[in-house]
Amino acid sequence: MTLLRVSGSRLVNETGDTVRLRGVGLGGWLNMENFITGYSANESSMRAAVRGVLGEERYELFFDRFLTSFFTEADADLLRDMGVNCVRIPVNYRHFESDDRPMEIIERGFHHLDRVVTMLGERGVYSVIDLHALPGAQNQHWHSDNPTHVASFWQQRHFQDRAVHLWEAVADHYKDNPWVAGYNPVNEPGDPSGQVIGPFYDRLVKALRAVDPAHVLFLDGNTYSTDFSVFREVYENTVFVCHDYALAGFAHGGPYPGYTRGEWCDREELERTFARRTAFQRETGTPIWVGEFGPVYTGDPAVDEQRYRILSDQLEIFDAHGAGWSIWTYKDVGLQGLVCAGGTYMERFGPFIAKKKRLGADRWGSTMEETANELAPLHRLIDTEFPSWTPYPWGARYQTDDLIRHILIAQALLPEYAELFGGLDDDELVALADSFALSACTRREPLIQLLGDNLSAG
Repeated sequence: MTLLRVSGSRLVNETGDTVRLRGVGLGGWLNMENFITGYSANESSMRAAVRGVLGEERYELFFDRFLTSFFTEADADLLRDMGVNCVRIPVNYRHFESDDRPMEIIERGFHHLDRVVTMLGERGVYSVIDLHALPGAQNQHWHSDNPTHVASFWQQRHFQDRAVHLWEAVADHYKDNPWVAGYNPVNEPGDPSGQVIGPFYDRLVKALRAVDPAHVLFLDGNTYSTDFSVFREVYENTVFVCHDYALAGFAHGGPYPGYTRGEWCDREELERTFARRTAFQRETGTPIWVGEFGPVYTGDPAVDEQRYRILSDQLEIFDAHGAGWSIWTYKDVGLQGLVCAGGTYMERFGPFIAKKKRLGADRWGSTMEETANELAPLHRLIDTEFPSWTPYPWGARYQTDDLIRHILIAQALLPEYAELFGGLDDDELVALADSFALSACTRREPLIQLLGDNLSAG
């Protein structure tokens, strides 16, 4: 078996047959996210708070067990049986390099990644390795493990050097593995100037090709994988990755079809948005792959039925264009996952998750209306005093919410989350981690059925 490669607008295998990669993102695992596992703020801040409560040895016990239980052979079997042929695996750089020892690769960081890549390959499922959190943070939000709103990666060459060095090590490790479909080196970059990212990609591609000339590269556009004007050339054997979240599918989304925050959303609008987001790929004759998409579910059957309609319409649009895709996300505590954690973790942390939701403390689960009365004076102040302020990437309203809800309030919540680990013995910690094992999870059957039907249809 040989590696996948790009041939015109298709990915092909060794016999020249088209391989349309369709599958799931494994969010919340090697790159943890607040809405996926229920904590607040960013991963490294959460881990530091939990380490302070548990101590180093018991901290390692819990998180290693969590990584083991979160994805096992049972999960791989479920995805294979659905017809999935690809899993996009988000990774935090901290598994492979420490900030206090930059440029020193942590070899044990490959342990769980190797385990899952091998497990999937044994079932005929490809992996795309996605560096979701880079040193210094490549975008402005929690999912790059950013405790602030500043993407320092684009400001300091030191962080860029470390990312290139890390990718050289990852590429060397997987260069002969045919079940690795390729490398997604920078998830959702947010370079405010748009001037640094192009030269950085040139440098990164050259370095990767020197180590591993054969694997496909999956490169995200700037501004969270929406702006492809930053690419100064069309690199060989490369997929340019778009992300295609539907406006009406967000937590703050309105009816479908209908208006969300003054914008009309229906199938025609989904098609127009998809066409705009994939214009670069079609103009350059390169493969279309939607690296992330998928609605947020509410628990309200009527609303969620509309969210499934959004998803169904998007899948039909992708099919019509021969686009591959990776839905976000496979497993979480209830917002988007195909399967959702249960067990003692949800019993113990459920009230905390409810408080976090009430405060709107994580961006992905927020309707932007929580604690509206308390924040209204601040929004009015910003609108009145700074009417022309339009900060990158999404403007004043989102920036204010990010700073107050998703950073300040989220960080203030961290000690409360960490203290919930207090007083537990080792067996209880293991049981918490095992709450993310498939056997303890509930399955979102309509979602699994919808995806399975699409995959089986070819």
